[in-house]
Amino acid sequence: MIVLGIESSCDETAAAVVAEGREILSSVVASQVADHAPYGGVVPELASRRHVEAIGPVVTQALAEAEEKGAAVTAVAATQGPGLKGALLVGFSFAKAWAYAGNLPFVGVNHLEGHVHSVLLSDNPPPFPFIALVASGGHTAIYKVASPFSMELLGRTLDDAAGEAFDKVSKAMGLGYPGGKVISDFAAKGDPRKIPFPRSWLAPDSLDFSFSGIKTAASRYIQDHPETWAADAPHIAAGFQEAVVEVLAKKSFAAAAKHSIPRLAIAGGVAANTRLRQACAKLGREQGVEVFIPPISLCGDNAAMIAAAGFHRLAQGERTPLTADVFPN
Repeated sequence: MIVLGIESSCDETAAAVVAEGREILSSVVASQVADHAPYGGVVPELASRRHVEAIGPVVTQALAEAEEKGAAVTAVAATQGPGLKGALLVGFSFAKAWAYAGNLPFVGVNHLEGHVHSVLLSDNPPPFPFIALVASGGHTAIYKVASPFSMELLGRTLDDAAGEAFDKVSKAMGLGYPGGKVISDFAAKGDPRKIPFPRSWLAPDSLDFSFSGIKTAASRYIQDHPETWAADAPHIAAGFQEAVVEVLAKKSFAAAAKHSIPRLAIAGGVAANTRLRQACAKLGREQGVEVFIPPISLCGDNAAMIAAAGFHRLAQGERTPLTADVFPN
């Protein structure tokens, strides 16, 4: 089965062709970062308009690259949710129309399930079961993954997602968007111990997250030190990043220990963060837990992960009716 995947849940217009849920024949992503950077975050209406402009050329390019390898699409998968409603509708509607025109089977895919499948597309995928941390600009959650389509939610953010906190702190510091890369670069020049920030652990055994407090603490520090915070910007970035990374890593490994599963996968845009990768690698060595992280190209939103997730659902006979709608939440 060769699946055309389409992703448009936020500010990336993406299309990919994947064979048998494993081999990426093409993967094309059109980024909107330059469009949203002046606003310090994603503007939903602007994102929708850019998706409308990009969806046709992106799909055409992905199909052309796959056809050069002798591949012919036999099924279609698209992100159905969660995400921005207007953005989701562009890709989902395009995919349904493509499937209808070609008389091809079609399935809608959960965006978070797609991120988990980005790890399964790696050269060294984890065997089942494994614990998965999905951390991005819109989502932060921990899952117990028993099969390609059996994922049990163990914990989630109660307020801001980790990537969202990075973006908001970056905006407060005037560093730009997206915040993850900027904060990471600044943090490399700072001392994470010079300006310590609070960690929110919630209840002792909780696997849920809360990042609104640390976001507020960083903003408050900037407000309370108007004349000196700019000089301390690298230390602010380092302290903030260290706090977020520590919480993400320790709760993920706590989930692995609680369920006696010595395998942890990390996916989503925040999985590209160098400090998070370092911290998880260290904890993995100390606790005997094998850590799996996809390549940088598969950490952010992409359509290869949607095609891979769609393959497994299509293979077991699942189909999404062409009358189906998206689910933003």
